[in-house]
Amino acid sequence: MQIGTIVESLKLPLFDGLKKAAELGAEGVQIYAVARNGHNLLEYSPGQLRELKNRCEDNGLRITAICGDLGGYGFRQLNGNKERVDLSKRIIDIALELGTNIMTTHIGVVPEDKSEPMYSIMAESLREVGEYAAGAGAYLAIETGPESPEALKDFIEKAVRGKGIAVNMDPANLIMVQNADPVAAVHLLKDHIVHTHAKDGIHIQDCNPEKVYTAFAEGGFKQLVAQTGDLFKETPLGQGEVNWKEYIQALRDIGYKGFLTIEREVGKNPINDIGSAIKFLNKIL
Repeated sequence: MQIGTIVESLKLPLFDGLKKAAELGAEGVQIYAVARNGHNLLEYSPGQLRELKNRCEDNGLRITAICGDLGGYGFRQLNGNKERVDLSKRIIDIALELGTNIMTTHIGVVPEDKSEPMYSIMAESLREVGEYAAGAGAYLAIETGPESPEALKDFIEKAVRGKGIAVNMDPANLIMVQNADPVAAVHLLKDHIVHTHAKDGIHIQDCNPEKVYTAFAEGGFKQLVAQTGDLFKETPLGQGEVNWKEYIQALRDIGYKGFLTIEREVGKNPINDIGSAIKFLNKIL
């Protein structure tokens, strides 16, 4: 396994972030397709994409994946899914141009009730993206957290029923939102994991994932916490409830040889946190 970081977590302009990631000891970077208040790869020319790829190579970095999160409800919506499907195909094309075959994204919370119309709407949309990805030798990797690992496995295998749809394992999301065991989730989802995030956190109280991700989609998470109290908390790596030795061993057990891509979404000193996380993971590896 190799260690990477989401370059936007460093809170620097893109090319400065690449340089800093390399200085900190990262071997790869995940890059957002559309960065808030930053770059938009969807608007890059072929020449700009080549320059970005070259800058990564010049810094000794591989691109681990492209993050295709576009905000909102993911594929959980009646209107706009066709646009999301087309954008996802375009992001997969961009990922391949940059030398990676993985696009990660949140798809929205998979409904618990399979009879809900939204369940089949999501499955149909993802089946189309998955078929496109598989045809290009790529994956759309669904990030864990919004639903249980069991529900996600069932959705991929029985509802989507196609190649090209995989899993981006985020152990912190599983703990924070689902209060689930990431080690058990690795073994359950072993046939689908193509990318992992290295993030840590703690679960404070049980919550309704649909309400949590709806609040994220609508920009109302602070209001939700004001009503419920703290639900979970992201922490620096090694300071949360992820058992990293057991988690990494589980990844080894299933034969995973990809990246552990550090994600730091909060904190006042992300560069320091990511540097410490790289050292922390290197000690375990």
